Amino acid sequence: MINRILDFSEAPARLRVRVAQLVVLREDRPEVSVPLADLAVVVVAHPQVTYTQAVLSGLAEAGGVFVACDGHNLPVGMLLPLAAHFAQAERFAAQARAPLPVRKRLWRQIVRAKIEAQAALLVELRGMDFGLKALVSHVHSGDPSNVEARAARRYWPQVFADLDFRRHRENEDQNILLNYGYAVLRAIVARAICTAGLHPSGSVRQGAHIGFQGCLWNW
Repeated sequence: MINRILDFSEAPARLRVRVAQLVVLREDRPEVSVPLADLAVVVVAHPQVTYTQAVLSGLAEAGGVFVACDGHNLPVGMLLPLAAHFAQAERFAAQARAPLPVRKRLWRQIVRAKIEAQAALLVELRGMDFGLKALVSHVHSGDPSNVEARAARRYWPQVFADLDFRRHRENEDQNILLNYGYAVLRAIVARAICTAGLHPSGSVRQGAHIGFQGCLWNW
């Protein structure tokens, strides 16, 4: 798996499958094919992109994720490879039985890792962490005091060097790009969760700060 991301947002295209390859047909351009096994996410935003059922089933069978966008290029739905693990039913059941204390401790680990990553990025960009590292130890099971939000209020204004910036999903500024990027990252994480035989519903929050090394192709 090379983990390529295909983003169809700039021009009409026809997608089909041929011999385990995703074939891309565009007007006045040569045909392009990409192995389905190399694809992590296919994002379709342009309203004149058409695809066959074989594209959806082939992508899911190969372990990839399909993301559909609305007229504003914002992701509105995902197709996930839910049959990607031999012990899926057993793991679904075990996941559903996970006691609340375990889920709260897991969320603590996620939030701590998120804030640590934010602090590291601020050090790289601005030369200091603006107090984020000190907040990590204050994240307790379930994050009852919402340290995640407190860290975000320090993090985002410093990332964009704009003290008035706020992370509001409905704002038509950098938030639009963040919403889009988060949706792609969420799809990648959801795919990994499915590959482990688990169900991603509710497992990945919008806004989780997750690193990913992949290849984004815009079409």
